[in-house]
Amino acid sequence: MVAQLPLALQLREGNDLSNFVAGDNGALFQGVRETVMGADRQAFIWGAEGLGKSHLLEGAVRLAQQEGLEACLLPAEELLPLSPGVLESMEQFDLLAVDDCQHFAGDRHWEEALFHLYNRLMARGGRLLVSASAAPAALGLMLPDLATRLAAGPVYRLQPLGEEDLEALLIARARTRGLRLEPEVAHFIVLRSERSPAGLVALLNRLDRLALAQQRSVTIPFVKDALGW
Repeated sequence: MVAQLPLALQLREGNDLSNFVAGDNGALFQGVRETVMGADRQAFIWGAEGLGKSHLLEGAVRLAQQEGLEACLLPAEELLPLSPGVLESMEQFDLLAVDDCQHFAGDRHWEEALFHLYNRLMARGGRLLVSASAAPAALGLMLPDLATRLAAGPVYRLQPLGEEDLEALLIARARTRGLRLEPEVAHFIVLRSERSPAGLVALLNRLDRLALAQQRSVTIPFVKDALGW
C-alpha cells in the first residue's frame, strides 16, 4: 500500500498525453513517455509558465496509472503550506512527478526533503519526472547536490508552440468538449490572444461557458461579442 498525502491531489480533467500537442518538442515528449515506461529513470522539463509542463506531468501520471503503476503528482506550490515531512515514504510510488519545482528553491527544509526523497526513490528503482521554470543549475537551489541529481537524467527545455500548433490544440481541446470550432475561428482566436497553451485553454473554457449560456455557436462574430474584440 503506497503512502497517502494528507490532501487530495486531483489530476485535471482533459490533461492527457494523447491530447498534448508537441510541436517542436518531439524529443521531450518521447523522453517523458520513456521515463514512464522505464526506458529512462528520470527526466527534467523546464520552460516558461503556461507552455504545458503541468499538462505533460499530469498526462505522464495518467499513462503510468493506465499501465498499472502506482504514480503520484506532487505540485510544489500546493505542498508548500504543509510540512516537508509529507514527502516521507513517497518513494513507495513507481513514478513521482514533481511539478513547478522552483517553489522549493531557497527553502532548505524542502530542498533537503526532496534530496532525500530522490535518493530513496532511485534506490528502490522508481522513476522521477520534474518540471520547473528553469534548468536545474539555474533554479537557485541551496543544495548543489540536489541540482546535480535533478540534472542526472535528460534535461529538456519546453519550446513554445507555433501558430499552427496552437490552432490545432484549440480545435482538439474544443472537440473533447463536444464543441465545434472551425479552423478560421481558431486562427482568429490565436492571432488575438495570449499565445500559450494554458492561456488558450482558459479562453476556450470561457467561450464554451458563454456559448452554452447564450445557446450560440462559437463563430467569429460570437467571439468578437463575447471577448469585446
